[in-house]
Amino acid sequence: MKIDLTREGCMPPAANGAAAGPEEFGPGFRETLYELFRWRRDVRHFSTEPIPDDVVEQCLDAACLAPSVGLSQPWRFVSVDAPDNRTAVAENFTRANADALAGYSGERAKLYATLKLAGLRDAPRQLAVFCDEGTTQGAGLGQRTMPEMLRYSVVTAVFSFWLHARAHGIGVGWVSILDPDGVARQLEVPPDWRLVAYLCVGRPLDRHETPELHRVGWQQSTPVGRRVLQR
Repeated sequence: MKIDLTREGCMPPAANGAAAGPEEFGPGFRETLYELFRWRRDVRHFSTEPIPDDVVEQCLDAACLAPSVGLSQPWRFVSVDAPDNRTAVAENFTRANADALAGYSGERAKLYATLKLAGLRDAPRQLAVFCDEGTTQGAGLGQRTMPEMLRYSVVTAVFSFWLHARAHGIGVGWVSILDPDGVARQLEVPPDWRLVAYLCVGRPLDRHETPELHRVGWQQSTPVGRRVLQR
């Protein structure tokens, strides 16, 4: 089954000499950047309006500027466009979501059953993002003691894509309620590729500063991860 390998790690153009970048960005830029981080949200309610291909390409270019362990650039973006592939992924989600619901009980289960946790039926673009764990690029630098750094590198590419998309007014939803091996089999990717993220991409039907799971009462948005321990 043919798949569109949208991006397999990429390198920036070679410079003819040392480029002098800005020593620091101004306060206006920093304030805007902070707003971008603050308004980056996981989107599940999408318009079916198509997203221009050139905008998606720009977001992918931004993703390829992400840091990676040993300059390995292990991210592999697959554009999921074929109707049968999208249907199979949606069915995969339905099964995984039913299993997840079975793990809850009482009021938590009732609330879980009401949550919209994916935009698979509406998002005009869908990207499966894999980690090529068999890549020879980077010659294994930085992976001997922490091999998971390859997948962490892919996460940085996903986040870079996400922020650039938001700057264009485009929403991204990260679907994790999936059987990753089932997705890999459906898309017929190489055996060394491991699914890290499945992204729904499109214009959000509405925008909120507060995370949706906070708004529906599943989990309060509190800075629990902000604490810095002194050792």
